[in-house]
Amino acid sequence: MKPSADARTLGTFLKARRAALDPRDCGLPTTPDRRVTGLRREEVALLAAISVDYYTRLEQGRVRASAAVLDTLSRALRLDEDQQSYLYEVAGRTDSRPRHRARRPAQQVRPAMLRLLTQLTETPALVLGRRLDVLAWNRSAVALYTDFAAVPADRRNYLRLMFTDPAIRALHREWAHDARDAVAAVRMEAGADPDDPELARLVGDLTLRDADFSTWWAEHRVNSATYGTKHYRHPLVGDLTLDCDTWSGADDSGQRLMVLTAEPGSPSHDALRILTAWTAEHAADPEPTGTGTRTL
Repeated sequence: MKPSADARTLGTFLKARRAALDPRDCGLPTTPDRRVTGLRREEVALLAAISVDYYTRLEQGRVRASAAVLDTLSRALRLDEDQQSYLYEVAGRTDSRPRHRARRPAQQVRPAMLRLLTQLTETPALVLGRRLDVLAWNRSAVALYTDFAAVPADRRNYLRLMFTDPAIRALHREWAHDARDAVAAVRMEAGADPDDPELARLVGDLTLRDADFSTWWAEHRVNSATYGTKHYRHPLVGDLTLDCDTWSGADDSGQRLMVLTAEPGSPSHDALRILTAWTAEHAADPEPTGTGTRTL
């Protein structure tokens, strides 16, 4: 059957939008010999969690997209509100056009969380926001994990770093266990806010980058645990076994304080003290971070 005029228009629009995207902005790996401008069909299909065959037929005007597919394509192709309206119009789904959700303000650390973080000077601590975004940290956390201030703000996410930062990956002696728990924690959050566009981008990026993430995300395992034990192998002080506890804020900001401590008198406690002392000796003065907080 010959595609209708609207179907051809939809296909042309989809091709134009994917050609206009920079793969690096979508978290996609690139190589110097890449000849394709923009995104490939396969990459759009992965970001939208649909089959390549279905997406190909959609571009060719041989299938009518559901409202759910249009919604995922809007996120995958990073369409603005006008482009989304046009997409639904040419797809013949104006009756199903989603209401645009209000843009969320940038996450800012709650003052109470920041006060708690300020008082924790001898143990690693982080303030985590929605999707496990890293909002604030102290110097001990920098010594244990990485210099978070050097990580671009849009990449400063605990889950993303677990899968994409080789040093943080190597730090975890039980990486698969810890990474799978982090996936389950974000999956739990996705159930409460499945339409979060930033979450969709995070999941799409990691799905393309890491086969383990793709497998574990598809398991739909959830985890709301607030305590546990983590095992590290630090390049400066060796093995560390630390208790990990998190406390959530009383409001609906989704912010939580994560603190790592060692049993007093244990080898890990001594190693943590050495690491903290080394950090205090070599650290520069605190600098403002990209979210308006400080490294403390």
